[in-house]
Amino acid sequence: MTGVSDVVATYIMAKDGNRPWLMRRAFAEGARLEMAVKTDAISFPSTVTGVDAISDTLVRRFSEEQENVYTLCLSSPPEDRRKTFSCNWLVGMSRRDNGDIRVGCGRYDWSFTDTGKLRASDLKITIEVMQILAPENLRPVMDWLSALPYPWCPARRAAETMPQPEGLSAISDFLRQCR
Repeated sequence: MTGVSDVVATYIMAKDGNRPWLMRRAFAEGARLEMAVKTDAISFPSTVTGVDAISDTLVRRFSEEQENVYTLCLSSPPEDRRKTFSCNWLVGMSRRDNGDIRVGCGRYDWSFTDTGKLRASDLKITIEVMQILAPENLRPVMDWLSALPYPWCPARRAAETMPQPEGLSAISDFLRQCR
């Protein structure tokens, strides 16, 4: 039986691993994506409808520009087949063109439908903070993110093990507020 945690983990595996074919396991055919971006460091369309358009936006086009993507849900995995689920998230990645590192955080608000198979019907992604670091920070950031439990990670653990390169103060503040 597929539960909410399986759907969310499949979405993360699809996005982080550049596997658009997996998005049909996470999203219903007519699913809706809403993006609330509160930073100029990254951009996305505000609304996208349909699993194919969501796949293009969050996997295909995203992976054209980004690599080394790690997304963590700052929550314990939900155990039931609930209709909604919300959690904070943390992401790190590097730009393909110039090597800049992006570390961001925000919130996922999911709604699900079950027509024989549980799938996401709506996802609102709020990007609260996205900080850009110089390419020389790739190793400490990726060492940190790749050592954390994936994709479900307690915010406290992420905060306690976070490297201290200049430029991550807003991420640190966000993680401290999630505890």
